[in-house]
Amino acid sequence: MTVDARITELGLTLPAPTTGSANRVGAVRTGSLLYTSGHGPATRADGSTLSGKVGSDLTIEEGYEAGRLTGLALLATIRHELGTLDNVSRVVKVLGMVNCAPGMNQTSKVVDGCSDLFVEVFGPAIGKHARSAVGMAELPLDFPVEIEVIVEVRD
Repeated sequence: MTVDARITELGLTLPAPTTGSANRVGAVRTGSLLYTSGHGPATRADGSTLSGKVGSDLTIEEGYEAGRLTGLALLATIRHELGTLDNVSRVVKVLGMVNCAPGMNQTSKVVDGCSDLFVEVFGPAIGKHARSAVGMAELPLDFPVEIEVIVEVRD
C-alpha cells in the first residue's frame, strides 16, 4: 500500500504545502536527508485554527490535536518536496516546541500528536524516530506548537 493510500484509508486530508517566504523555504534537501522548516498546525476540517498556550488557553488534549495537525502540515510539505511520501525511507528526528503556560511540563504529550501520526502513516519501521519536545514562552503567530522534522529520502 502506498503512503498516500494509507492517508486516504485513515481518512486524513493533507493541507496545502508550506513553501516558505522571501528568504526561507519549506524544506531543504541535502544528500539523502530532507530538513523541514518549523511548521505550525494546519487548519481544522471545520476551518477553525488552534492558537495560544497549552496549559492555559488549550488543554493537553487540544495540544495533542495541534501536534497532529502540525504533522499533517509537515507531511504536505514533505510530499510537495519529494513528489510522493513513498520516497521517505525513515523519519529520523522530530523537534517539537510547545507554547507553554508556566508550570506546563507535559510537552511530550503534545508532540505525541505528531509522532503518533507519523507511525500511523508510515508504520513503525519508518515512522518511529528520535525526538525532542521542549517548552517555550512564546511561538510565532501564537502557534500552540511548532515542529520541524528530518527525514531520510530514498534515491
